[in-house]
Amino acid sequence: MASTTVGRRDRSPADEAVSLNGGAVAATADWRDPRYQAFALLRIAFTVAPILFGLDKFADVLVDWTQYLAPWINDIIPGSASTAMHLVGIVEICAGVLVAIRPRIGAPIVALWLGGIILNLLTLSGYYDVALRDFGLLLGAVALARLAVTYERV
Repeated sequence: MASTTVGRRDRSPADEAVSLNGGAVAATADWRDPRYQAFALLRIAFTVAPILFGLDKFADVLVDWTQYLAPWINDIIPGSASTAMHLVGIVEICAGVLVAIRPRIGAPIVALWLGGIILNLLTLSGYYDVALRDFGLLLGAVALARLAVTYERV
């Protein structure tokens, strides 16, 4: 009597990305693999968005960013609120570049940065919806960090 395997599919190269002991090893970049597509999409998003928003901290084209700065943070940073936003912009640009170059390092930094932004917004009344949105972004950055363990080429 012949036995069959129900629901078996051909294994993709990314299926081989986990060793027998459970440790992750680098997987190949296969655009047909939905996991790699997710990694690439998140990497692009967390490269482009921080750089663009960081640049806008200097131009204020999208919004007046100083309205999102809690007074207690403005008190910590020397200078005006616009000086604080310029510093924030520099950090965001650097974080975006780091995600582009080394997502395995950059993504956790972006997640921590978003955590700081969330803390700022929760202490500033009236921006809880923005804090919730940023929490979703934080989860995306964590997902990118996890995927980068497998897909980042070292």
